[in-house]
Parts: sequence; structure tokens; C-alpha cells
Amino acid sequence: MRTGRIARKTHETDILVEVNLDGTGAYDVSTGIGFLDHMIEQFSRHSLIDVTCHVKGDLHVDQHHTTEDSAIALGQAIAQALGDKAGIGRYGTAYSPMDEALARVALDISGRPWLVWNAKFTQERLGEMDTELFEHWFQSIAQAVGITLHIELLYGTNNHHICEGIYKGFARAMRQAVELDPRKGGAIPSTKGQLGG
Repeated sequence: MRTGRIARKTHETDILVEVNLDGTGAYDVSTGIGFLDHMIEQFSRHSLIDVTCHVKGDLHVDQHHTTEDSAIALGQAIAQALGDKAGIGRYGTAYSPMDEALARVALDISGRPWLVWNAKFTQERLGEMDTELFEHWFQSIAQAVGITLHIELLYGTNNHHICEGIYKGFARAMRQAVELDPRKGGAIPSTKGQLGG
């Protein structure tokens, strides 16, 4: 089993994240932000990555630190579980329809973090969560894992559907990218012999 565990405590957040890349999509998520919990649960269920994510953050200040640190710790746990990335698919792509909305996500676990974000929300909040924080969440997880990540909303009007479609697309693309390809025989998927650097 390819697993990772990150426990970190700062003046802003106290976090425990555990992942199993070869899981079934089981999750135990509690961040203190209901909508963020829902999105991380969607990520786990549709990527088939088991995720435990417990965050106690300074929500009396705002949601920024909790959102950012949940993504950083989740990304660090995934990176830990990937190890040298031998045998993985590396690339993943998904079109994700959610009723009237359609999102496209493409990614490369390249070790070269980058986010291209072409999505907009017309509401300032979903539930109690600030919608401006979603782009930052994806920026933070891309940085922590080392993903080149392209996210695009092709169309859509309902903000909940837009956000959920993006997370489900990210999940399905990650599932492809982290899965082991038996044809690779454990080789690192790069002619350089390493990923990142």
C-alpha cells in the first residue's frame, strides 16, 4: 500500500492528514468548513484515494489558513505516498459534467508545480465558504504534490455544480495519474529517469 501521513501544527492550524493511494475512496474529513469537507470527500470518493483530513484552524480570523493548509498537507501526504513515482500513469485528464456545468481537468505529476485556472464564480460564497479560496486550494495542492494542473470551466451557471464538477474532474484525473501501470514494470515515467528537477 502506498500511504502518506502528515501531522503539522502551527499558530494557525493543527492538521492530521493520511492518504492511501490504493484505497477505495473511504474518507473521514473534518475541517470546520462544511463545503470544503464536501469537496474533499468528493475528491476522495472519485479518486479512490482514501483520505483522512482533520483540521482545527483559526476560523475566528477567516477561512484562508484552514483552506490553504488542508491543501498543503493533503498534497504533502500524496507526494509522500508517491515516493519516487515509479510505475505511475503520471498523466490524467477528465471531462466532468455536473448537470448544466462542464469542467475539464488535465494534469501531469511532473514535479514542476503550475496551475492554470480558467474558472469563475458568480457568488461570493458557497455555503459558508468564500469562493475565491477554491483557486488558492488548487494552487496549494499543485505546489505541494508537484503537479502541472490545468482547470477549465467550459460552461455552467450554478456555482455549486461548477465547483463540484471541478473537484470531481480533479479526482478522476488524479486517479488516472497515480494508478500503477503494470506495463511500465516499475519504471519512472520519464526519459530523464526522475520526475521533478
